[in-house]
Amino acid sequence: MIYRLKRKSDFDKIFKNGKRCYANSLMMLYFKSDCLKIGFSVSKKHGKAVVRNRIKRLLRASARKVFKGLNSCLYVVFLPKVQENYSFKEYLNDMTYLVKKENLK
Repeated sequence: MIYRLKRKSDFDKIFKNGKRCYANSLMMLYFKSDCLKIGFSVSKKHGKAVVRNRIKRLLRASARKVFKGLNSCLYVVFLPKVQENYSFKEYLNDMTYLVKKENLK
């Protein structure tokens, strides 16, 4: 089961001590933990609240597909890069690439 990362202290811990890896449209930070929790950080540089919420919906849908059946115990945060258009397919491909690149599966 995938849980959402919500606490500010958990986000701060990941931003301070987490390992970073990059793809075309995403940056992933991860940190070893006791269970799998995923969070998303979308800054105001991306636009107004409607745009930011759409990006988070796309990221959550991608994460559901990529992390389904994953048994790793990690805290993961995804940070999207600012772009003209945001697409589910691009986020899905980049998340899959980052998970395989870091051998998280």
